[in-house]
Amino acid sequence: MDIRSLRYFLAVAREENMSKAADFLHVTQPTLSKQVKALEEELGKKLFIRHSFNIELTEEGMLLRDRAEDLIRMADKIEAEFVALDDVLGGELYFGLAESYQISYLAREIRKLKQKYHNIHYHITSGDTEQVIDKLDKGILDFVVLAQEPDYHKYKAIEFPKGDIWGLVLRKDDVLAKKKKIGIKDLKGLSLYCSEQAWNGEIREWAGTAYNDLHLEGSFRLSYNASIFAKEGLGYLLTFDKLINTSKESELCFIPLSPILETKLYLVYNPYQTMTPIAERFLEQVESSFRKE
Repeated sequence: MDIRSLRYFLAVAREENMSKAADFLHVTQPTLSKQVKALEEELGKKLFIRHSFNIELTEEGMLLRDRAEDLIRMADKIEAEFVALDDVLGGELYFGLAESYQISYLAREIRKLKQKYHNIHYHITSGDTEQVIDKLDKGILDFVVLAQEPDYHKYKAIEFPKGDIWGLVLRKDDVLAKKKKIGIKDLKGLSLYCSEQAWNGEIREWAGTAYNDLHLEGSFRLSYNASIFAKEGLGYLLTFDKLINTSKESELCFIPLSPILETKLYLVYNPYQTMTPIAERFLEQVESSFRKE
């Protein structure tokens, strides 16, 4: 099994059509079919189910697709890292980000770095802690931003200058919208939306013994999606301030929790992973800038 075979496999999986995948890869259809058949024989598993006008992945094919995507990203990153060794004015940076308004600090630092090194290219992926940490461990990402304290036995981290304040996002015509703060008693009996990670973490700790009295209506990884449900009056969203549009034109408002619940953000990296020159420059810049805040 080689990288080229995996690239061919992923193209077929994406296009769901051998001819379209061959056109995308600029190879003949017989060549592509031969490569896919050889991969199936090597693995001893059928990867695709052939239909009249399209093909679809088998369960084994879905498993290989997930693994192959990580392997291809890693291969591309390794290639970019070696190219970057001779590029004193640029390079590639890979980030995995939590959802937070404080990401603006990171964007500011990337902008400052691009002003110095014009050939910088950066790649952003979003996800929960488990998803981005997995990619950091595999070497696919250079840095991740976590909305929780990392394991300092495995990682190093820089704390962001400010934290995120938790609150309730709800319709402005709701009776609770008149309150200046939302306490635990106000949340009882409500249909609540929250990320699963925060519900089992920060919210559980904040609510204490009253946690079991709260009702999670649905969990969302993206606050924006949950806000659509809140806008329809289906429930109430527990999230960070400034993630959702609560301006005068919006139908929604944000009310902070009481007692205050604040979550710190951390720029996390693997000290045992070799950094590219541009990643090292970025880390030095962030450390210097955040100390001055």
